[in-house]
Amino acid sequence: MVKILGMKRLHIDRPLTLIGMEDEVDRLVAAWRRERPDLDVEPLEVLSRVSRLARHLDRARRLAFSEHGLEPWEFDVLTSLRRAGAPYQLSPGQLLTQTLVTSGTMTNRIDRLAKKGLVERLPDPSDRRGVLVRLTPEGRDRADQALAGLLAQERAILAQLSQSQRGDLAGLLRQLTAPFDNIPG
Repeated sequence: MVKILGMKRLHIDRPLTLIGMEDEVDRLVAAWRRERPDLDVEPLEVLSRVSRLARHLDRARRLAFSEHGLEPWEFDVLTSLRRAGAPYQLSPGQLLTQTLVTSGTMTNRIDRLAKKGLVERLPDPSDRRGVLVRLTPEGRDRADQALAGLLAQERAILAQLSQSQRGDLAGLLRQLTAPFDNIPG
């Protein structure tokens, strides 16, 4: 390891990359390079960080939701309805598509949210056998408050990055995730 201007150059065999800090992934990658020099462990430098960041984000989200009395799944359903726009209603099938859960799971979730007074079931005027799930005013308020709390948490996480860096990172992550989002089923 070579020190340059008080910073560490972590990878002698790669182009000069100056980093002012070392993280757990740097240590993990260095150990694998030492133990398995025959393997190219470079993907770990990106994807292990994405995985670790996902766990940190999950914790931050759970905290933001719990401050508003919501579980992550409740937030997903409520915000799906909120994003639908007035009158903030969707069919259970549309909710399934947006939240990626089974029909039985969605029925259970709607039941639980209805008991809490956050959603209500209404007959679907275009389908006598169908129902619509509508956000109640309390559900809308709770979704709005939880979203504001979530955004504050996420802004704090991203505060170390400039606006340009955030845009670059969003673009790079989109490039990686888009193929997965376009896989049917």
